[in-house]
Amino acid sequence: MLTVLVDYESGNLHSAEKAFQRMAQEVGGGDVIVSARAEDVARADRIVLPGDGAFPACRRALGAVGGMVEALEEAVQARAVPFMGICVGMQMLASVGREYEDVAGLDWIGGEITRIAPEDASLKVPHMGWNDLVVDRAHPVLEGVARGDHAYFVHSYQFHLADPAHLLAHVEYGGPVTAIVARDTIIGTQFHPEKSQATGLRMIANFLRWTP
Repeated sequence: MLTVLVDYESGNLHSAEKAFQRMAQEVGGGDVIVSARAEDVARADRIVLPGDGAFPACRRALGAVGGMVEALEEAVQARAVPFMGICVGMQMLASVGREYEDVAGLDWIGGEITRIAPEDASLKVPHMGWNDLVVDRAHPVLEGVARGDHAYFVHSYQFHLADPAHLLAHVEYGGPVTAIVARDTIIGTQFHPEKSQATGLRMIANFLRWTP
């Protein structure tokens, strides 16, 4: 069993790698590697796409890695390899990102990435720090995760889904803010599970055991 964390120079890979390796050891989840090689993605049993920074820069950086988008498309869309997107890695699942400019996403889950606009003007953007998850729909990766469990967020933009059936969880920040999305063998978290202590580690372990 091989889990590949995609390296396209736009993610906090050190902490993510350590968290996934730790949980893989605990649950017998096999090997975890970080790779910028499309060949490794092509042979992966699970794929993780982290992402930190602005949507346009991350999307272009991913596209600049030779053969990577094609390898991801073939693995996830054609062969249904379990996939997790984290932060901007989740946002890139959308049809389009509207951060600074309109940039096409992977379009694996319909919707758009737009700036958070809290109804309460005293709430600052970016949305930064701990927030309580509201679980909207059951999912194997959320086993053991309950309403009120904490997750760590750092973002100014959120996923507005075309189909509400793809929403797994949200948080309240002057209105609902998308926290977790999913479709078929794809799941994405706006927060950083590797920084979300027990809740995040539980989700990582569940993902490593997930057999859709």
